[in-house]
Amino acid sequence: MALELKVPEVGESITEVMIGAWKKREGDAVATDDAIVEIESDKATVELPAPAHGTITRVLKGSGEKAVVGEVIGYMEPAGAAVQPAQTPAQPVVDVTRKDGRTDIGSVQMQGATAGATARVMPAAARVLGEAGVPATAATATGPGGRVTKADAVAAVSRTAAPAKPSPPTVRPAAAPVTVPVPAGGAREERYVLISPIRRKIAERLVEAQHQAALLTTFNEVDMSAVMALRAKFKDTFQERYGVKLGFMSFFVRAAVEALRAVPQVNAEFRDPHIVFRDYCDIGIAVGGGKGLVVPVLRNAELLSFAQIEQAIGDFARRAADNKLKLEELQGGTFTISNGGVYGSMMSTPIINPPQSGILGLHAIQDRPMAVNGQVVIRPMMYLALTYDHRLVDGREAVTFLKRVKDTIEDPTRLMLEV
Repeated sequence: MALELKVPEVGESITEVMIGAWKKREGDAVATDDAIVEIESDKATVELPAPAHGTITRVLKGSGEKAVVGEVIGYMEPAGAAVQPAQTPAQPVVDVTRKDGRTDIGSVQMQGATAGATARVMPAAARVLGEAGVPATAATATGPGGRVTKADAVAAVSRTAAPAKPSPPTVRPAAAPVTVPVPAGGAREERYVLISPIRRKIAERLVEAQHQAALLTTFNEVDMSAVMALRAKFKDTFQERYGVKLGFMSFFVRAAVEALRAVPQVNAEFRDPHIVFRDYCDIGIAVGGGKGLVVPVLRNAELLSFAQIEQAIGDFARRAADNKLKLEELQGGTFTISNGGVYGSMMSTPIINPPQSGILGLHAIQDRPMAVNGQVVIRPMMYLALTYDHRLVDGREAVTFLKRVKDTIEDPTRLMLEV
């Protein structure tokens, strides 16, 4: 008996998802708990595991298509049962050419090579054919079950594309005609990629922050000499004892905790008609994931040691790259730290993650000449940026917060003495 592959619950209040990449195709054998397909929501990407040993027999929803929670998106046959080849219901050939000569975008049927046979044109392929004005019958189906894939559509467009006409000569007044050279072999193709739910949610939240909060950014710079010396002295011992490298982020997390204690408004939330102050520090760490920027949260960062912070951040980064972060790890947070310096950023104005009231931006470390005790010396310097919600954080408090972070990093013994 065929087993249904259904869209699982991916989080509270989430009813619609987008089908991501299918890791298994029709006819592929799977073992129990093997990842079959990625399910993308506006908060996280999860994998649908195989419920048993068996074979994938039919895929109902292709990558990029939308589905609702509980909807059947495919079938598999458990091991030991007779595997039936995927059957595509016979459908009449339909006219998919619009009045303007283009192919209608959607799931369409086209005449196959054999009389009476039909081949299903996948949505991505139909989109490519429609944008190029190429009829579906021009594509040769090579996909599973006789489907026309996006690659088939691109090949069809390439075969039917007319050669580009040379640009007409440009004539200047009172001068001989001048021919504008046309670059040879330059590709001018456009690719249409559906917006993932996560990227759409990121866009919505960033626009929300710009529209609803009174954002302002203040800057400072910090001498990294003391932290770099401390890190160089203890990094081998630290890694041997805890199995993780001692990075800069743990210093900034601890420094941010001290600053949030000194200036609690930055750790608060504007919830009209109240301001909500918090006695705990749930610090979000912005990391680049496979589907975009994500912000997993270090819960109760004020209670974590350097080793616990580094281990947690390393684990977040690894799982973010594989889209394996849990939904609950991305929710909440009272303050965020974003390190654009790892990508080479010299200075930026980060945007807060609503409803938070502040975000600390770290940047690249560069050797710069600095005046120290009347002498010009070369020091490793980093620019710091604090973007804050001016509705509840005043300029004085923002500057005090950033200065506290600077003082703690430049004299990290404060972290041990708590002064």
